[in-house]
Amino acid sequence: MSKVFECPVRRCLFTCSPGVRVGAGLPPIETEKGWLLICHGVKELAGDPIYRQGAALVDLEEPYRLIGRARRWLLGQKTRYERFGDAANVIFACGGIVRGDELWVYYGAADSSICLAKARLSGILDMIEEEPTD
Repeated sequence: MSKVFECPVRRCLFTCSPGVRVGAGLPPIETEKGWLLICHGVKELAGDPIYRQGAALVDLEEPYRLIGRARRWLLGQKTRYERFGDAANVIFACGGIVRGDELWVYYGAADSSICLAKARLSGILDMIEEEPTD
């Protein structure tokens, strides 16, 4: 095995309920409260996958230690272009930037469109803080 991928710390940050899969999204975003992770969750509903965007916060100094995660989705399918296309009900973050207190997330929708969603960074962090982590 290559030593390039050896890591002294390998920890699972969180898992989901049965029938749900998770994956990485944007690169971690440094905030005063910790590293903000934007990730996606996939749930099978009536035999079809539904992709949505979620968030978690990990410690700045020990980024393998979970501080909390949002219990509600940040972004899900609402519009026609998010629900219908080459891959129906699939949205996934492709990139993002922080502008002041705004997080701009560029995301793919239904494998047919590139979209932009904006949210207050402080609002996302507040949501994570307000909802207890198990």
